[in-house]
Amino acid sequence: MPELHRLPDLLRPNLRLIFVGTAASTRSAELGHYYAHPGNRFWRAIHEAGITPRRYQPGEFASLTELGIGFTDLSKTGAGMDHQIAAETIDVAGFRAKMETYRPRTIAFTSKKAASLFYGRPSAAIALGRQPRDENLPEIFVLPSPSGAASGSWTIEPWRELAAWIGREMS
Repeated sequence: MPELHRLPDLLRPNLRLIFVGTAASTRSAELGHYYAHPGNRFWRAIHEAGITPRRYQPGEFASLTELGIGFTDLSKTGAGMDHQIAAETIDVAGFRAKMETYRPRTIAFTSKKAASLFYGRPSAAIALGRQPRDENLPEIFVLPSPSGAASGSWTIEPWRELAAWIGREMS
């Protein structure tokens, strides 16, 4: 099997929002674009929720820094569905170090799985939406996975809650 390309971080200081996944999907790793699978709702969701002014395509992900939006994953070397990501590739300490370096205003985990890895708690113990405040961290939201594989638990509401928070925070 050929080596998959991994997704580069799209981070810079003081972004208003960073989306954080567990790891690149196989399709995203192959194309080098975040949330690239045609069945993934990410790009539709951020537009419908009001986070972006139009619907972007996966290949345009780098242009979202102009809107103050960045991207990263907890595993920068794994790729595939969450259950396929090797535990040793999950780098929570590295992610925390990036957040300390870049200091985003808001972090949005794009699945309960990513949030559970970050918090060290089972996914079932993680609520969707805005999380209790930790003064050492930016504001944190947990969103339902936009993956087509997670369609049974899909709801746009936490994405809208995030959009409303970002809008208030920016005004």
